[in-house]
Amino acid sequence: MMVTFGGGSENFGGKMVKMKGGDVSVMITEWKDIPVELLMKILSLLDDQMVIIASHVCHGWRDAISFGLSRLSLSWCSKNMNNLVLSLAPKFTKLQTLILRQDKPQLEDNAVEAVANFCRDLQILDLSKSFKLTDSSLYAVALGCRDLTKLNISGCSAFSDNALAYLASLCRKLKILNLCGCVKAVSDTALQAIGHYCNELQSLNLGWCEQVSDVGVMSLAYGCPDLRTLDLCGCLLITDDSVIALADRCPHLRSLGLYFCKNITDRAMYSLAQSKVNNKMWGSVNGGNEEDGLRTLNISQCTSLTPSAVQAVCDSSPALHTCSGRHSLIISGCLNLTSVHCACCVRPHSAISPFPHSAH
Repeated sequence: MMVTFGGGSENFGGKMVKMKGGDVSVMITEWKDIPVELLMKILSLLDDQMVIIASHVCHGWRDAISFGLSRLSLSWCSKNMNNLVLSLAPKFTKLQTLILRQDKPQLEDNAVEAVANFCRDLQILDLSKSFKLTDSSLYAVALGCRDLTKLNISGCSAFSDNALAYLASLCRKLKILNLCGCVKAVSDTALQAIGHYCNELQSLNLGWCEQVSDVGVMSLAYGCPDLRTLDLCGCLLITDDSVIALADRCPHLRSLGLYFCKNITDRAMYSLAQSKVNNKMWGSVNGGNEEDGLRTLNISQCTSLTPSAVQAVCDSSPALHTCSGRHSLIISGCLNLTSVHCACCVRPHSAISPFPHSAH
């Protein structure tokens, strides 16, 4: 059988095989003799399901894949994912990324516990829509996977805030955390723990976590100064105080979701606008650029906002757009804001002062 690799031909019938560059020759007589580098190159062209099948070809392949495989997704598995994870976790101990996203809930605590016990190098873990999981899974992940930088547990509605706070206390390298729909886990207590321990956090999704109040968000603002993306959509209890804290304490904030946050008023908008102006003034001394400021702002259904306040935010952040095809300032459901336009559009109201009121 002939295989082309790195510009050379390999004959698996017992002839010489020249590796990339032509400076290495080996004799291959059986499948198990394929060099690890060549095997991993071949496997990189296969989907995850085929990689698992390949791991059963022989002991040599199993060992090579176990040692060399760093990323695996089992989202394609529609049946028996739990048993599959239980069988694979002891083999693939060098995984750094594991995607276990499900359309139908299959995972149970014993599978996640196996992952936490054997895959201690994990940096990225996706358990989204795992409705069957309990706090036992979160405690296991906290203990076994302390190098996590990205965790997605969106839709895991059974987790408690105590378990989430415990995870935050141990997984302190987290940079991306998706908690959308974790209605029991996301409380002010849990957010205070995240703000205290996860100081490198850059992206956080708290969508539809209705227990969140200003106390929790302000803890995040003060504890996570590198926060860049924050989704608070559906967090009905938050007020202007949350946005003001974020504007004051998170200078790198680029995306903010406030959909359906009915208590947000002009005071919050002027705070965002003023903070971006201040950042630009400081950035002009320190090499800042015109892309500084918000790039996405969702204020849909925030019906208390007025055009002048939202226009001030738009003027202070040139990357916010209302023009066709580039909507990054999302104002659906706010008919009173139709007069707000970005720099790409003609502004009949350009003479209006951007800061007619104080944010504080």
